[in-house]
Amino acid sequence: MPQFAANLSMLYQEHAFLDRFGAAAGDGFRGVEYLFPYAFPAANIAEALATHGLQQVLFNAPPGDWERGERGIACLPGRDGEFQDGIGKALAYAQALRCPRVHVMAGIVPSGVTREAALATYATRLRWAAAEAGRRDVDILMEPINTRDMPGYLLNRQGDAHAIAADSGLPNLKVQMDLYHCQIVEGDLAMNLRHWVPGGRVGHVQIAGVPERHEPDVGEINYPYLFDVLDDCGYRGWVGCEYRPRRGAEPQGTTHGLGWMHAYRAVRTAR
Repeated sequence: MPQFAANLSMLYQEHAFLDRFGAAAGDGFRGVEYLFPYAFPAANIAEALATHGLQQVLFNAPPGDWERGERGIACLPGRDGEFQDGIGKALAYAQALRCPRVHVMAGIVPSGVTREAALATYATRLRWAAAEAGRRDVDILMEPINTRDMPGYLLNRQGDAHAIAADSGLPNLKVQMDLYHCQIVEGDLAMNLRHWVPGGRVGHVQIAGVPERHEPDVGEINYPYLFDVLDDCGYRGWVGCEYRPRRGAEPQGTTHGLGWMHAYRAVRTAR
């Protein structure tokens, strides 16, 4: 049965960030993920994790200038120093938070740069990042993201990510398989899981309903079936709940929407 991690960037919006850890633990989560930790001292986050008995399972490396629309700089030419500094910062947080995975966003392909050139830059930087992270027992992850939500994003398909990982020859360069993005771009989720998961390169899985990105029991994803497929494929990692609650930031909005998770756990426990 999958282990579920609460994405604290999307869930529990009615709480301040550091208060979301307690809310997640109260709802039965044992792991957490989020986009970025850098607005808070690592010591404060580590204290929240320890207080509530939570494991930090994933966060992103610095993405460049998020407010100005950057969505990662790994494929952007001329940003080597900034990229390396960002990886150093991410790995320092990973060590402080005992987090075994860091996602490195690829970025939006710049005007005047071919996709092939951007992919080459991305692959080179990922190899460097994975080599650095390997010395600290941290996995570097890349995530194919759909271009409806993120127009122009470099990496969109599972096969492209797995090719980069395989070509690197580095065992800690892995793929973050978000079933929301995969359904929008490729569909055929069960077959994608069966094809990619057994190879050992899927380092993390995320879930959300399609198309609205609400709870996974809303929309076109048959999540109980897919979780069983994950089990059949031997996946023993975390499933990140990276969705926007239907009730938004209203009090107990996230909690009211967790019936899907509790029902699934009850059925699996009863088997």
